[in-house]
Amino acid sequence: MHIGVLTVPLGDQPIEEAFSYLAELGVDAVELGVGGWPGEDHVDRQQFLENKSRRDELAALCAEYDLAVSALATHNNPLHPEEDRADRADTELREAIELAAALDVDTVTCFSGLPAGGPNDEVPNWVTAPWPTDHADAHEYQWEVATEYWANLAAFADNHSVNIAIEMHPNMLVYEPHGLVRLREVTNDRIGANFDPSHLYWQGIDVSEAIRYLGEHDAIHHVHAKDTRIYESNAHEKGVLDTTPYTDESDRSWLFRSIGYGHGEEHWKDVVSTLRMVGYEGALSIEHEDSLTSSREGLEKAIDVLGRAVFSTEPGEAYWAE
Repeated sequence: MHIGVLTVPLGDQPIEEAFSYLAELGVDAVELGVGGWPGEDHVDRQQFLENKSRRDELAALCAEYDLAVSALATHNNPLHPEEDRADRADTELREAIELAAALDVDTVTCFSGLPAGGPNDEVPNWVTAPWPTDHADAHEYQWEVATEYWANLAAFADNHSVNIAIEMHPNMLVYEPHGLVRLREVTNDRIGANFDPSHLYWQGIDVSEAIRYLGEHDAIHHVHAKDTRIYESNAHEKGVLDTTPYTDESDRSWLFRSIGYGHGEEHWKDVVSTLRMVGYEGALSIEHEDSLTSSREGLEKAIDVLGRAVFSTEPGEAYWAE
């Protein structure tokens, strides 16, 4: 298992400076934004697609700093009811897959997207309850839209030998493990999870159990290392479906936190151990979105905790059981 970093918070500095900084901290892998909300500060997707010399430069830079590319990231909404927005997200995603194949990177991280609640609606609709029955009907319509789109996209990914790692995210159609497995079953095995526990904690999902469930389906393609803290004094009053702005930290029911500031080191050691139990040995890609600290300090503290949690060797033989 490797410690990785999604480099988006370091997008204000040249890629070589970011790589040098991360290598000095002992990071093994980088996840690079190539479109959508992560942006493309370090990797201009079309430029890298069109110019082999740019791809060669990136490969040489990775070799110089002993960094692997764990994934390319393009998070957007390819199911958006506004056609132009959906088309732009779809183009980003398909080009990210093509670029991953050209770079010999096996994974692209993304969202499932979220359709409208019906063919004549204009905005995405996150359905969280089956009643009144209009909502159940809307949800089934959304799955019809998603199945058609993702079956085609999964075949495209398979043709390029690239895995699609979907981050289970509220306000997207796939926001919890059962939805992820449902999408995988109606498409193909290229569809799996970018397992980000931060969105599961506040939903009340047991992260270790979620890992085991997805592991049973061989459905974890990539992992984000990001924590969340639930602030009970606020949650007890208004629950966890909280629309308070992220910048109003003291009034929110929960916040994204740096690793170790939502759950302790013992918990993260259990996460690492459970991932190993289900056969995941890839990157733990740190995604910094903690508004209570700077990007660099948040990354450094997360690397410190994960450095003590991650196993650096292969499992040994259980000689005592023979």
